Amino acid sequence: MDNLFFYSAHILWQVLTPDSLFLLLLISSLLLILFGRLKKGVILLSILTIGLLLLAILPIGDWLLYPLESRFVTNPPLPDRVDGILVLGGSVIADRSQVWQQLETNRFNERLNYFILLARQYPKARLLFTGGNSSLQTDNPTEADMVKDYFIRSGLQPSRLLMENQARNTAENALFSKQLAQPKADENWILITTAFHMPRSIGVFCQQGWHLLPYPVDHQTEGAKELFEPSFSLIFHADQLVLASHEWLGLLAYYLSGKTSALLPKNCPVAE
Repeated sequence: MDNLFFYSAHILWQVLTPDSLFLLLLISSLLLILFGRLKKGVILLSILTIGLLLLAILPIGDWLLYPLESRFVTNPPLPDRVDGILVLGGSVIADRSQVWQQLETNRFNERLNYFILLARQYPKARLLFTGGNSSLQTDNPTEADMVKDYFIRSGLQPSRLLMENQARNTAENALFSKQLAQPKADENWILITTAFHMPRSIGVFCQQGWHLLPYPVDHQTEGAKELFEPSFSLIFHADQLVLASHEWLGLLAYYLSGKTSALLPKNCPVAE
């Protein structure tokens, strides 16, 4: 069932991503015009043009990202005792790292920076990185394999590190991390991930019965102020929309499949 969910999610996202949908509709409008359906083709093309213009001017992606990024407190107060720090993969470009024989990361590399920072702040905490191969190509290297040496060279003791390299998505991050860490009920663990991804992450860890302290990083918006400042930037706005669409579709898929108990998770529900 997990394999079916993983492959289905990959395939559906390739179709439902905003840029793919726009391209499909653009091709459809051209075909309608070529096959004599001039009026319908022009109407569809006009809708696409107006939509593209609005996207170029309005920060639609930020409107969708901000509610996710603001759902948890940034720089939250932390307890004096922290037993473990867990960071989700998603920031390491594993195949490129393997080719160039040095760590290559994407825009979400603040996950790694804050993982190292908090590891130094809490020198007795166990450190868990979870990230396998999320590609459909099964022979690709894993994020965990590529990032371990970077952590050691950054001064983290190998004996503190727990490297989970099987997870292909957030649900498996939670499942395999709990199996590896075996956290006790009274332990304090911090969860680090990108701010807009934190609601879904907390949701799946709650579903596994593991209550962690959310520490969101890698914010992709400039907060509420930016939401009311239109600017002409098609590429940037389109990229933000793709990010937001992916996360909201992920939230919906996880909720409908029972991987989270709420469409927009926040705190773990308290058992009565």
